[in-house]
Parts: sequence; C-alpha cells; structure tokens
Amino acid sequence: MKVGFIGLGTMGAFMAANLQKSQYKLVVNDVRRDAAARHLDAGAEWGATPREVAEACDVVFTSLPGPKEVEAVVFGPDGLLAGARPGLAYFDLSTNSQALMRRIHAAFAEKGAQAFDAPVSGGPKGAETGKLAIWVGGDRATYEAHRKVLDAMGDQAAYVGEIGQATVAKLVHNMAGYAIQTALAEVFSMGVKAGLDPLDLWKTVRQGALGRRRTFDRLAEQFLTGRYDPPAFALRLAHKDVTLATSLGRELGVPMRFCQLTLEEMNEALGRGLGNLDSRVPMRLQTERAGVEIACDPAAVQAVLDADRG
Repeated sequence: MKVGFIGLGTMGAFMAANLQKSQYKLVVNDVRRDAAARHLDAGAEWGATPREVAEACDVVFTSLPGPKEVEAVVFGPDGLLAGARPGLAYFDLSTNSQALMRRIHAAFAEKGAQAFDAPVSGGPKGAETGKLAIWVGGDRATYEAHRKVLDAMGDQAAYVGEIGQATVAKLVHNMAGYAIQTALAEVFSMGVKAGLDPLDLWKTVRQGALGRRRTFDRLAEQFLTGRYDPPAFALRLAHKDVTLATSLGRELGVPMRFCQLTLEEMNEALGRGLGNLDSRVPMRLQTERAGVEIACDPAAVQAVLDADRG
C-alpha cells in the first residue's frame, strides 16, 4: 500500500513519521518542501501537488489548519479531487467543517472514491507517541479495510458514523474543553481575589469530588505558572475550532450562550495580538479583570502532580 500525506506541520509531521516507522511507503506534500526533509531522508517520495499524491497512492491523509486549507487542497486545479480514481480512500485528519466534509464526500463518490472526516485528539505529544484518538466518519467497510494504517498513527481509532459525524464529535470535545477553561479562569480568579494562594487553592480543590476526576489538572499547564509561550496549541488554531462549533450550533438552531462567551474571550485575546500564544491565554484576560496575578513556581506545581504519582 502506498500512502499519501499532505500537511507536515506539528501534528502531521509526527503522524507521517509514525507511518514510516510502520514501514508504509509514503508520498508527501506540504506548502514548504523543507518541512518534508526528515521524511524524504527516511525514504519518502515528494509529490509536487496534491493531485500527484492522489494519483500515486491508494490512501491519502491530510493534516491541515482548517477548512480553508482543506478546500484548496481538495478542490484546487491540481487538488486531490483532480487525481482521485475508483478505490482511492481519503481521510482528512484536520478539525474541519461538517458541511465541507459532506461536499468533499459527494465529490469523491462521483469518482468512485471514498472520503472520510477523521479528526484526531491527543495533541502534538499524542501524535508523536501514537497515543492518539482518531474519530472516523464515512463508509464503514472502507474504514475497516484501512484500520491497520490508522492504527499506525493512533491507538484509539474509532468509527463514529456517517460522513460528518466524526467532525461533530471533535467539535463537541474541543468546545467543551474551552468552555470549561473559561469557567475555571473565573472561579480561580475569584478564589485568588479572596486571598487564597493559587497553588494552595489548586492543591485543595484537586481533592474534592471534581478534583479527584482530575478536572483541574490541566491548570498545571500554562495557567498556574502564567506562561503561555511556547504554546502547546496556539490560540489562533483553537479559535478556529470554537468558531466552527458555534457556527454549527447556529446552523442547527441550538442556543450556545456560554460557548459564545468563550468565543468572545478568544476574540478579545486575538485582538490583542495573542494568537500565537497558547490557547489558554484568554484565561489571563480574566485574571487581569479581577486584578489578581497567578504565577506559581513551575517546580512547585510539578511537585504536587508528582506527589500523587508517588
């Protein structure tokens, strides 16, 4: 089986490398050829255009920033669709738009090919280690036929349903995380404003009913230390995900007041030029409004986490 991979950014580079570790023959493409250097050195072929990748491969993956980039790669004059043929399977690993994935699926079907929405969850570390969820929507029989190649990239590949359903699952997942993040910023700024040391507050609530489910553990990253650079996941990318989720809510007539507030927080942070910082940086806006500073010693935060593991 020859595998195509388009989009060798933070996530895509790791996933493509894991495919190569599993001995798949790769044809790669990216807007920057130098992004493919490590893969070419490991034996991958270069596809000059998405069309060339599709023509050369049995299955193609894309890992791209969002709908705009996916649409260009698929429908462009030298796009994937131009090179699609009967039997080709295309999996988009990006966080995308349900409407766009349905349109892509229909266009591929006209050529006897199959398209899938296959968003991933696990972040760059998961992409590197292979501890990655891959949620797939589309034809189940074709999904099962390609399960082995999906397992080369992630340990939790799962069939979700028809085309577009995996995208919905990903948007629900990401929107929940960012909405919870917004609420946590509010309650922690209240606690610190009331006189509690932020590290003591965090250690305390981690032992409550919610805390024992590890609801508060993500606060250890960026928020408690007050450091949002380098980003684990950039705000500009998270903003795209939240925009997609709230847009889907509007299309379905679903009220999403708290999620809309989360989007507004991100809009304000983007307006301040914080788009390349970590996606948790809107939490800093809340602490500024509350007039408190949260900047714990990273070593002290890690010691709390290590005490549980010990």
